[in-house]
Amino acid sequence: MKGEFFPDIDLNKLNLPPAELKIVRRNGVFKVFDRLRKNYFCLTEEEFIRQIFVDWLISTLHYPSSLMANEIGINLNGTKKRCDTVVFSKEAKPLVIVEYKSPKIKINQEVFDQIVRYNMVLDAKYLIVSNGITHYCCKIDNEAGTYSYLTDIPDYLSIIS
Repeated sequence: MKGEFFPDIDLNKLNLPPAELKIVRRNGVFKVFDRLRKNYFCLTEEEFIRQIFVDWLISTLHYPSSLMANEIGINLNGTKKRCDTVVFSKEAKPLVIVEYKSPKIKINQEVFDQIVRYNMVLDAKYLIVSNGITHYCCKIDNEAGTYSYLTDIPDYLSIIS
């Protein structure tokens, strides 16, 4: 099945469950409702993946939407950057950073380098990158200075225990 909004993306190749997204057309531009930011944003390929992935985290993996935020601004070496999604603990400490790419973008070292730089500021325990087809998750042990790749994206109870 080809996407109605992205005819060159085969939605059957996405490794995410379908999500009911609120999409509107305003002045000829498609916009999607972001349940975390509570507003409509341009429907880009990356935004599409973000919204489906966030829905999956909330509905299937039980991440509390009240502890999640999209487009979190950080200051990295004097430069303003934005993390795609950050999941926080109840104490407002970053636990997970998620970086999204279009399904047409392969996940490579450059993507990992980007999220690792963000984590130099946020010090999260988990880093996730996804293009909607391929997802990678690694657990960071900052005290030991090590990391390990996980076979699955953990549910929220797993990351807080």
